[in-house]
Amino acid sequence: MKSPIVVLGATGLIGRGIIAASIAEGIPVIAVARDLRKLKALRGQHPTADIEIVVQSIRDDSDGAELATSLRNLGRPLAGVIAAMCGTPGRGRLLDQPVASLREMLDGVLMPHLSAARHLLALLAEGYRGGHYILVGGPGSESPWAGYGPRSVAAAALSMVARVLHDEARAFGVRVQLLIVDTPANGEGEDVHLCARWPSALEIGARAIGLIRRNEGKSITRPVVPFRTLLPARQEPPFGVKASTDPSPPPDPDTAQDSSIVDARRLLLSLTFPNRNEVSP
Repeated sequence: MKSPIVVLGATGLIGRGIIAASIAEGIPVIAVARDLRKLKALRGQHPTADIEIVVQSIRDDSDGAELATSLRNLGRPLAGVIAAMCGTPGRGRLLDQPVASLREMLDGVLMPHLSAARHLLALLAEGYRGGHYILVGGPGSESPWAGYGPRSVAAAALSMVARVLHDEARAFGVRVQLLIVDTPANGEGEDVHLCARWPSALEIGARAIGLIRRNEGKSITRPVVPFRTLLPARQEPPFGVKASTDPSPPPDPDTAQDSSIVDARRLLLSLTFPNRNEVSP
């Protein structure tokens, strides 16, 4: 891949993971973020890599148009765009917050993605027909994220935007996909909140690059691609639950449920129906 990819939100945790994965694959990068100091620091961490930086915040249509102009002026046809603009966490219950807080959440998460896509999809089609536009979504896209009501609504809305853009962008010869990461991501340093089951930012970046490179097999045609860790083929059932004797193939990482959810559901069912000899997840 000779042409560069654009990474929106390049200085965030996921953005840095995407940059690192791109460099490992030898892919040139145009890093976009609003903080020049952080962009320079990011480029300084990879002194031998082909990284151009563009300072731009994206909040509305005018910002999207300005970014498209800046990228066009670089004179480099684009192979793809990966948008990793996560926004603020959006904590709390919907019922406990005024309606304005949800509007702010949508303005901070959903509108920047749409503002960028409206202008960059056409730009992507100009120089590299058949390119890829990848959005990275977080928890709450498919099921509510407990304690993060506004964030869950915004994430679900982004999922629908991705599906709509997936259909509409076919006219440009560009494929739009949403990579959903349904857990938080592990950072680079020590942190008491890290979880062994969470993916690293580098793993997320590598998956996004795989979609750009079109080497994701059956996932390549889907508008929404879940990022899930491959679960073990066989798991010990909880106490009181009869293990199935039917051999099962290893679960598909795109369709398998998180094992913690499966285990919790089995336990609840075993407590609710103690006389059942076998409980299905």
